[in-house]
Amino acid sequence: MGTDLNAPLGQNRKVSPGRKRAPRVSAARLAAACAVIAVLGGSLWSLLAPRGPFKTPQPPQQQAAQADGPAAGSAAGGATDNPGDKPGIRRERGLSGAEIEETRNPDGSIVRKFTPKARDGAGPLILDASRIGQDPRSAAFPNDDLIENTAFGKLPIVGPDGLRPVEQYARPWSGARGTRVAIVVGGLGLSQTGTQRAIRDLPGEITLAFASTGNSLPRWMQEARREGHEILLQVPLEPFDDADGDPGARTLRVDAGTEKNLDELHRAMAQITNYTGIMNYMGGRFLSDADAVEPVMRDIADRGLLFLDDGSSAQSLSGTVAGALDMPHAFADIQLDGTLSRDAILRKLDELERVARRNGAAIGVASAFDESVAAIADWSQEASRRGIEIVGVAALADAPSKQ
Repeated sequence: MGTDLNAPLGQNRKVSPGRKRAPRVSAARLAAACAVIAVLGGSLWSLLAPRGPFKTPQPPQQQAAQADGPAAGSAAGGATDNPGDKPGIRRERGLSGAEIEETRNPDGSIVRKFTPKARDGAGPLILDASRIGQDPRSAAFPNDDLIENTAFGKLPIVGPDGLRPVEQYARPWSGARGTRVAIVVGGLGLSQTGTQRAIRDLPGEITLAFASTGNSLPRWMQEARREGHEILLQVPLEPFDDADGDPGARTLRVDAGTEKNLDELHRAMAQITNYTGIMNYMGGRFLSDADAVEPVMRDIADRGLLFLDDGSSAQSLSGTVAGALDMPHAFADIQLDGTLSRDAILRKLDELERVARRNGAAIGVASAFDESVAAIADWSQEASRRGIEIVGVAALADAPSKQ
């Protein structure tokens, strides 16, 4: 067949007419082609690379978002609208509102610093109820860390970090050691119109005391706190002569025993929250009996509260017991409305001012009578012009070791 079976494969084979032999690619041509591809590829990368020389520089916020991926980009970008949200409601992401400062270290690592942007007031506001002192925006809400849930209800306690209710719910003051006056108006909650008038007409500097036997106390407490008042809780204690005015079935009594008195104390304490301390209602006999008053005062101290003695009994041992317990305590200097007339109350307020100027501070107490509220409201406005600072009672109730 004209085929040499002994010839090496592919040698001496004739080329068919019409088929051309493929040209050979030389090494020089291959090298030149690779060089052209490399040049074109480098140019394309320079145009498209994030940090290429022809790319418009991006702000640090966008750089941080791209470095962290799409999720971080949406977070750093601020508020985004959720299609499921109601119209006008903005949903804030975790890092919304942050200024992001990016620093590249010599080793190539990146450090990002997040700081809050200035707020325009239109976004959401987070209120921290754990801050010390009163913030009017959150004053009506209790700090959950200062609450103990019991069979009687919510009772005040000292927080895990040592924060006490007397500090948490105290009304802030200037800190200046000038002439200071605290005025406590008590009996709130017993009369709806009287309570409403006191909260409405008295300036926020006046401390309000709620009777534990009153009505609608949680509602009144919230209104008082929103208006800036520091508040106390009045607990009925046994007087010397019940005939002068029986304070009621919930009264703490000398012969009732410690367990029953503490139960009544806790039942009273659970009526409201957000108060800085306890104030006696009557109580001449109870406060003069060391065996009766000591366990009650100890419980008040352990719960981080102050005790205000209204000064009605000269035989009261509250100051002695408070000194032994190292608890915040104060005595009222003057009963302002022993005589229920405007002129008499104004004279007592002037006397309170003289005591404060002599001693540096003074405390006056009154009841929520119409005459008392009106006179105190007018006097308070004039007193501020005379350089007197009206403070919450907690500012004048210090532990004896700190005085």
